[in-house]
Amino acid sequence: MSVSLGDIMQAAKRINGAVTRTPFLQSHTLSELAGAEIWLKFENLQFTASFKERGALNKLLTLSREERARGVVAVSAGNHAQGVALHARNLGIPATIIMPSGTPGVKVARTASFGARVELIGQDFAEASAAVRSYIDAGLTFIHPFDDPEVLAGQGTVALEMIEQGPAPDAVLVALGGGGLIGGVATVFKTLSSNTEVIGVQSELYPSMAVALGRHNGRVIGGTSVAEGIAVAKPGLLTLEVARRLVDDVIVVPEPRIEDGVALLLQIEKTLCEGAGAAGLAAVLDNAKRFRGKRVGLILSGGNIDTRVLTAMLQRHLARIGQFIRIRIVMADNAGLLGTVSTIIGQRGGNILDVDHDRMFGDASARSVTATFVIELPERERSKEILAALRDAGFAADMIEQPPMPTLQRQVA
Repeated sequence: MSVSLGDIMQAAKRINGAVTRTPFLQSHTLSELAGAEIWLKFENLQFTASFKERGALNKLLTLSREERARGVVAVSAGNHAQGVALHARNLGIPATIIMPSGTPGVKVARTASFGARVELIGQDFAEASAAVRSYIDAGLTFIHPFDDPEVLAGQGTVALEMIEQGPAPDAVLVALGGGGLIGGVATVFKTLSSNTEVIGVQSELYPSMAVALGRHNGRVIGGTSVAEGIAVAKPGLLTLEVARRLVDDVIVVPEPRIEDGVALLLQIEKTLCEGAGAAGLAAVLDNAKRFRGKRVGLILSGGNIDTRVLTAMLQRHLARIGQFIRIRIVMADNAGLLGTVSTIIGQRGGNILDVDHDRMFGDASARSVTATFVIELPERERSKEILAALRDAGFAADMIEQPPMPTLQRQVA
């Protein structure tokens, strides 16, 4: 199996008008921050908030009348499920979506709202996938999330739009899970803009394609990734073959850097991305020297993110850049001292979010207390002022340092 530029152009004609032609715009603020000319392709603005609609629709439109009548089946816990369900409904095709039983209820409800029959099977994606064979044997057509030429061709329409909408980038960074998106993107760019580097981005927990291509010495660790959209343990056969021919490199990024990418896109561009959608920016932030001075295209591949996960990402990002800090103070266990400490912190712009009193397990004596303050600051420099003021007032105060993950400020500086 292979996919050509012609296949992708045909796909573009098929899906024209049924998916959003998303913007491709330069981010001047991110460009200044990264020292590179950053262009963003806003695929998170699709109706289902993901590029996955493109491949799903193109595949559905290539089915015969008989295949449409029998229906389709897909396995997915997220974006592919919604893309298949939405466009199957619009085309009048019965759709069954198999999801792991632990899939968040909001995703199940969203998929079902598009008219699909949702079956919760197995504890994880592997167990859910094992159930597909019985549906295929019953006559349903399987819509693979990435390892299918029509799906890959549909995803490649993203790159056609990028070439039409903006200047040719020196490099395009693509979130890489199973490889459907990068396969289509690489096919387009290597044909129409051969000098553009096509670079995949994977999480350090799931570097499956990087390992398969010999670009990473580690292994697939697995676990709960903040970029679940690219948390794929094994690439497809077709997508691996395309990647070997056309993909220039694969960058593996730490999970905290992906969190930083999500936070910066929300703060600077006011656009919401899931972890996979921010993977390209994460790679730029983690490899500042490599991309400095270059024009870089980033595909914001999706924007479906759980609210609780987003909240945790933003809080962890603020902690890494020094706007959330923890200060440990040993003080006499006397009435009023907590108020004194709070006043000192508040007078210097600190907003106390949490206080923990430890009378039993701290190093202080029985007449002392160890208090840990979680403080929000308007900027990280205030932490030095607060520490100095507390010490000048006679308190034994120390900062509880964050883990040694490099912050964006240190990297860019």
